[in-house]
Amino acid sequence: MDKYYILIYLIVTEILEMAGLSRVFVKCGKKGWKAFIPLYRFEMLGNCAGREQEGFSLMLLKAGIDISTVACFLFKAGSLYYMISSFLLMLLMIPFTIFSLRVYFGICDAFGRSRLWVFLWSLFKWLCAVVWGFGPNFRTAEGYPFDEEEAAPEVSGLEADSHIAGLSINITKRTAMNFFRRQVLLKDIHLSIPTGHMVLLLGGSGSGKTTLLNAVTGYEKAKAVITLGGDNVYKKYNSMKYKIGFVPQQDLVRGSDTVYRTLSDAATVRLPSSVKGDERRERIGSVLDTFGLTPVKRSLVDKLSGGQRKRLSIAMEYISDPRLFILDEPDSGLDGVMARALFEKLRSIADSGKIVIVITHTPDRVADLFDDVIVVAKDAHRTGRLAYYGAVDKAYGFFGKNSMEEILMSVNRAEEGGEGRADDFVRKYSALAAGGKV
Repeated sequence: MDKYYILIYLIVTEILEMAGLSRVFVKCGKKGWKAFIPLYRFEMLGNCAGREQEGFSLMLLKAGIDISTVACFLFKAGSLYYMISSFLLMLLMIPFTIFSLRVYFGICDAFGRSRLWVFLWSLFKWLCAVVWGFGPNFRTAEGYPFDEEEAAPEVSGLEADSHIAGLSINITKRTAMNFFRRQVLLKDIHLSIPTGHMVLLLGGSGSGKTTLLNAVTGYEKAKAVITLGGDNVYKKYNSMKYKIGFVPQQDLVRGSDTVYRTLSDAATVRLPSSVKGDERRERIGSVLDTFGLTPVKRSLVDKLSGGQRKRLSIAMEYISDPRLFILDEPDSGLDGVMARALFEKLRSIADSGKIVIVITHTPDRVADLFDDVIVVAKDAHRTGRLAYYGAVDKAYGFFGKNSMEEILMSVNRAEEGGEGRADDFVRKYSALAAGGKV
C-alpha cells in the first residue's frame, strides 16, 4: 500500500511543478503552457537556463526514468524484472542528476540568484518551481542573458559564379539530425576559388571546417551547388570524384607494404578503369618523383621517416591528378622544417594549375605560402558561417590583427577563450562582398 501513497505524492508534486514552471517560463519570455507538455518542460527549462543541450538530454533521460519507475510499480518486489527496472532507474539517475545541476546553475544565473539555490532545486524541484514561478520577488536578472540577445546574421543574398574555371561553392544550408533534432551546421557560404590558388581554411573547433570540406567534395551533400571547372560535383559525382583529392589527418597506409605497392593499390582505386596498365605505371613513377619518394619506392612503409610517410599519404590521393586537392592537417606530427618543406611542395602543386585547400593548426609559420584564407565561425545560433574569404594580406586588416592565430581568437566564442566577435565579422564580410570590395 505504501507504494500507492508514493505514487499519489509523485502525481501531486508533478502537477505543482508544472504549474510553477509555467510561470517560470513566462518570466523567461517563453510560452507558459509548454510546461504542461509531458517531458517537454525539461527541454524548455534548459532553454530558459541557456543550457539547451542539457535540457534536451534531460527530456530523454526523464522518459527512461518514468518507464523504469512504472515498471517498478508493476512488477513484484524481488522479481527479476523488478531488479532490472530498479537497476536501470539508478543508472539513469546519474546523468540525470548531472545535467539537472547544470540547468539549475543556469536558472540561478538567469534570475540573478545565489547558486546556493541549486541544492534546493535538486532536493525540492516542485517547491522551488512554485516559489520562483509565483513569487513576486523572483524575476529574471536585468538583461536576461539567455534571450535571443543577438540575432544571428541574416542571409547575405550573395551567390558565387558557377561557371568559372576553378571551384565555385554555393552552400545554402547543411543540416544534420542531432538527438532527434535537426541542426543547421552550415549556412550561407558562397565563394569562388580560381585555379592555381592555395587556400588556408581557418576556424575554431566545431566551426564547420570539416563539414564544409565534406560538402564540397560531395562526401556529405548539402543543399548546395558545387562546381569544379563548370561541372556540377553533385550531379556528376561518379566522374567528378576522380578530380577531387582529399587527404585526411590520419595516415591510411599499411606498414607492411612497400611504397610502390601502396601507390599501386591507390592507383587501382583512385584512377578510372579506363586507365591502362602502362599509363598507370607511368603515373605512379611521376608521383614518386613529384614527392621525392623514388629512392625509397622499394622500402616498407614502416621504415619511412615521419616526413616521408606523410608525403606518401598525400601521394596516394594525388595519384589521380586531381583538379582540387584538399588536405586536413598535413603537417600533423612534423617539425617546423619538415612542415615548411611539405607546404612548399603543396605550393608548387597549386602553381601547376591545381586548387589546394589546407587546414592547419599552425597557420602562421606558412601563411606566406597561401594566396587566400577562408575563415568560418559559429554565429549566435552555433551555425557555421563565412566570416571572411580573400587575400591573406588583406585578412589582417579586415580583422585588425597581426597573425592568423589572433584572427582565429577574434571569431572564437567567449566560452572558448575567444573574443566572441564572429557575428560582427560575418556581417562585415557580407556587406563588403555585396559591395564588391573583397
